[in-house]
Amino acid sequence: MSTTRHVGSGKVRELFEVGDDQLLLVASDRISAYDVVLSQDIPDKGKVLTGLSHHWFKLTESVCPNHLLSVKESDLPDVGIDDLAGRATLCRRAEPLPIEFVVRGYLSGSGWKDYRTSGEVCGHMLPAGLNESDRLPQPILTPATKAVTGHDENITEGRAAEVIGADVYETAKAYALALYETGAALALERGVIIADTKFEFGIAAGEVILIDEALTPDSSRFWPQDLYRPGQAQPSFDKQYVRDWLNDSGWDHDPPPPDLPPEVVDATRGRYIEAYERVTGRPFQEWLAEVAG
Repeated sequence: MSTTRHVGSGKVRELFEVGDDQLLLVASDRISAYDVVLSQDIPDKGKVLTGLSHHWFKLTESVCPNHLLSVKESDLPDVGIDDLAGRATLCRRAEPLPIEFVVRGYLSGSGWKDYRTSGEVCGHMLPAGLNESDRLPQPILTPATKAVTGHDENITEGRAAEVIGADVYETAKAYALALYETGAALALERGVIIADTKFEFGIAAGEVILIDEALTPDSSRFWPQDLYRPGQAQPSFDKQYVRDWLNDSGWDHDPPPPDLPPEVVDATRGRYIEAYERVTGRPFQEWLAEVAG
């Protein structure tokens, strides 16, 4: 049996080495906002993230190679965590790139804020007269540094290429745009707009592969198509609901965060599960049954 060793804790995930060439990625129910982990968990959130990532890894493996090996409970090593099935992914080991690849298809969030000030989003000059939540003429890529603590920082594409090398950057950029366009089109068929998302890539056996998670409510803005109204903020199936509540609470985005009321926790859980079921077209409980055993 392969030896396992805990090697890291992220805002949401726990990471274990499995032998020499595999990793176990365990998605907890923790939730972060503005790069701060909140005090309350969202029940089943980690299983939604794992299930949706698995869904997209399988659908897009012809678009971009990824790290997925298995999510079946029988394939998972014992790492001393209860309730592992459904929230753990056995992965190919890769060397992570220190850049996040953010793809924006709609004008929202910090992009909308920057556009109102300068007419640009992370160095991309956009047409005049766009409104909040408008669809962009074409998706744009806006790289960011990955902060271990504190806030991620948007950087130029030129700076990102300097950090990881021009060839690697261009390969990952092409993958990110193709993944977004493929995922956004498939989600739209299910009545979900993916307004923007972020991808992480690594190097394994000399090739760039998709790692971490893919097109989930934690890494993306999911909007219900039937309620989409340009010119305003949109209702969402992602953690924007939590961000909005935190903003209304008067929190300044520095630790410690305020406690989430039970009704906000319950409503957030419902949004995550609805995101899974809308995007995949299957009941959430069906996913849990599939990976068990």
